[in-house]
Amino acid sequence: MAVVGLSDSPLRPSHGVSAYMQAKGYKIIPVNPTITEALGEKSFASLDDVPVKIDIVNIFRRPEFVEPIVDQAIQLKIPAVWMQEGVVNENAAEKARKAGMFVAMDLCILKEHRARFR
Repeated sequence: MAVVGLSDSPLRPSHGVSAYMQAKGYKIIPVNPTITEALGEKSFASLDDVPVKIDIVNIFRRPEFVEPIVDQAIQLKIPAVWMQEGVVNENAAEKARKAGMFVAMDLCILKEHRARFR
């Protein structure tokens, strides 16, 4: 799971959510050009720089920054984009759906995981 906007600060929601998912067995790939690592994983500047196959792009960015991320995900043929709580970009979501991607928007992946896999 590539996490765009993952912070190396334990005080940020992106860090806590990603730490939870990592503890549940998910491979976390930080994507943030301002850090070198988070949660013991090397950080990459963009999705294009990630050298392994990505299954989900989990987005912790403000809505106005989402569309280019989704465009990259479409280009890389990533099957799913997940926009965290408060992240709503209908244009990006529609683009992703038209490209055949699974789209979650304005949902917390941690809360959804907990609800389904108690």
